Amino acid sequence: RTCVDVGLKYVNNDACYPSLIVVGQLMSAVMSGNYDMNKTAILISQTGGGCRASNYIGFIRRALEKAGYPNVPVISINLSGLEDNPGFKITPMLALRGIYAAVFGDIFMKCVYRIRPYEAVPGSTDAMHRKWKKVCADFLSQGYPSRRKFKKLCREIIADFDNNIELLDIKKPRGGVVGEILVKFLPAANNYLVELLESEGAEAVVPDLLDFLLYSFYNQNFKVSHLGMKKSKATIGNLGIKALEWFRKPASDAFRESKHFDPPADIAGLGKMASDIVSLGNQTGEGWFLTGEMLELIHSGAPNIVCTQPFACLPNHVVGKGVIKELRRRYPESNIVAIDFDPGASEVNQLNRIKLMLSTANKNLAKELEKESKEDDDIAS
Repeated sequence: RTCVDVGLKYVNNDACYPSLIVVGQLMSAVMSGNYDMNKTAILISQTGGGCRASNYIGFIRRALEKAGYPNVPVISINLSGLEDNPGFKITPMLALRGIYAAVFGDIFMKCVYRIRPYEAVPGSTDAMHRKWKKVCADFLSQGYPSRRKFKKLCREIIADFDNNIELLDIKKPRGGVVGEILVKFLPAANNYLVELLESEGAEAVVPDLLDFLLYSFYNQNFKVSHLGMKKSKATIGNLGIKALEWFRKPASDAFRESKHFDPPADIAGLGKMASDIVSLGNQTGEGWFLTGEMLELIHSGAPNIVCTQPFACLPNHVVGKGVIKELRRRYPESNIVAIDFDPGASEVNQLNRIKLMLSTANKNLAKELEKESKEDDDIAS
């Protein structure tokens, strides 16, 4: 809440919720007194494109100037040539550690969210997560992070979650979480949505963060085929996809061989599914990828979906809220609710709408279990 208030102080409240939170987080740190601002730089990742991801850096510089720190450098981490940053380079080792960290993060998210709702001993999943998180942090920060050790860690983490936590033999409705990337992943921005779903008796399913990078690379193909960009852009994009898939292959293979987990989605498959409903030219913000993620969740047994979006986020209203009616027509079992997040949004209203979605999810699950029980009786007789 403090970060949101600080963000409102430095960013016009017409700007979207994620930009308020990001600027608020950074400015809270700047003004905390914990850092020597003469020896501090601020880094912000940027994808470019028509959304506010290109504007964050301007917001941050303006906020620093207003707060009396005009000399603090703000560095853009991007692959699209948005800005040059003298004195800062993404070295191969830095990139390698970053990709490994993203893969570990996706592994933990998938494992914890899949297992925690069913644990027989409360807290056992979080305890295992803390244990492995320290191992991964040590691996990434001490010495050379070798591929062999990385593969071994991926297998061991997934196997530990898969086999060594005692689980209850119950079935819960699965609730997918999609939407604008920051509101989807940052608990502070979505009012701890995953914890809310679990406390209401559901299992949360959140697609991988790495998939968003694959989506950014995959978009180059449409730009070449429809917008006249150089063919080399598509070649580089497809090589980027192959490289990222190669990096996460140990995790994908381990998930495929596990008892409780599903492997990550294929980006080309998501694009093919989404293109039946929206054009792949929808590339602002989450674009067609958001529609693709909802389709993937429906196909993988999580038709109950919360679509999180910053209030008045136009791209999300088109490819998120805007496709819900068509998804319901094609997939009657889909149970999707779009929730707006904003500094002034009513948490009670958000909670009521999510509870209504979960009520429908529980009714649908009860019907499904009744049908399965009847089928089993028929087979037995």
